[in-house]
Amino acid sequence: MLVAVAASLAARADAVARAEPGVTADTILLGGTAALSLPGGAAAVRGAEAYLKHVNARGGVHGRRLAYRVLDDGGDPARALDAARRLVEQDGVFALFHTAGTAPNEAIRPYLNGLRVPQLFADAAAASLGRDFRRFPWTIGFRPSHEAEGWIHGAYLARAKPAARVAVLFQDDADGRELLRGLRGGSARSQVTVVAARAYDAAAGDVHAELAALQASGADTLALFARAAVATRAGAALRGLAWRPLLVTSAGESTLTGAVSLAFVKDPGDPRWARDPGLRLYGTILGRHAPTARAADVRHVHGMAAAYELVRVLRAAGPLPTRGAVMAQTRKLRGASNPFLLPGIRVETSATERFPLEQAMLQRRTPAGWRVFGGLWSARG
Repeated sequence: MLVAVAASLAARADAVARAEPGVTADTILLGGTAALSLPGGAAAVRGAEAYLKHVNARGGVHGRRLAYRVLDDGGDPARALDAARRLVEQDGVFALFHTAGTAPNEAIRPYLNGLRVPQLFADAAAASLGRDFRRFPWTIGFRPSHEAEGWIHGAYLARAKPAARVAVLFQDDADGRELLRGLRGGSARSQVTVVAARAYDAAAGDVHAELAALQASGADTLALFARAAVATRAGAALRGLAWRPLLVTSAGESTLTGAVSLAFVKDPGDPRWARDPGLRLYGTILGRHAPTARAADVRHVHGMAAAYELVRVLRAAGPLPTRGAVMAQTRKLRGASNPFLLPGIRVETSATERFPLEQAMLQRRTPAGWRVFGGLWSARG
């Protein structure tokens, strides 16, 4: 018996000695970058970290504790690349997980793929994170892409307002152009018409002129594809112009009553989920492992949803995970078991399908907050 135990321990020690960076006998070290110093920049990280602590309290993954080290990049792609290099070359992380933002993720992607370091479930909606899988096979996103989001908005308008005349205000960057392209695609087989589209500079302090020009187009519907701060200014401009179009907006970025947006996780502020087991689990985990976090902030749920899938692929990769084995598992995601996603949403990937989430529900802004309505929409039509 002692000989067998000694042999087992020796085998495990040998396996650990041959393990990949970031994997020890009792720990898997993960890294990430986010705009921690900006308002709200730490919320998704806090949610993900709380879920990983929850898993650790239950034995970890194959007996290993999950450590998560996140560095502040301020939303700057150059800082994100510097942080990624530090995490890989100095800290020796096994993988990067849930790095936030399109520009930071695209900045670190060539570096990580060159070293074959997994870039797991990036917290960005750029279609490139799924579309470019042949060039960047060590990268995978998580949330629905901006193109998918725009497509769903277009399909919704085709059903809800078949003769809509749509004006679009979009940020002058890749994200904004993807939203516009998706909107056109989702409404292509309908009588919905995009009658005007205006780009705005992200650094602009006022979008009144752009909205006045869009109003003059005769549009009865406005697609407001703008960040939260700009969406707030746009709301003030709409009131000043006395323009009340049907409004569709980027996911969760507007507080204008009546606005329609996209949702894929359960919102703690929606009373429909008050007794939902997934959100009860969320509240328990957050209360225990991040007691100062504001539970009503849906961004914490986003982080937990991504961390759930991370743990799933790490478990599936086996008792001694390798970077290659983990990436192989990201190509085999199946099912609707994630308790933090809206009911029925499936996480699905394959060797040629690298968009984990392509389903969502629509939500409407009310004075009391966002409320989902209708059924599931799919970007696949």
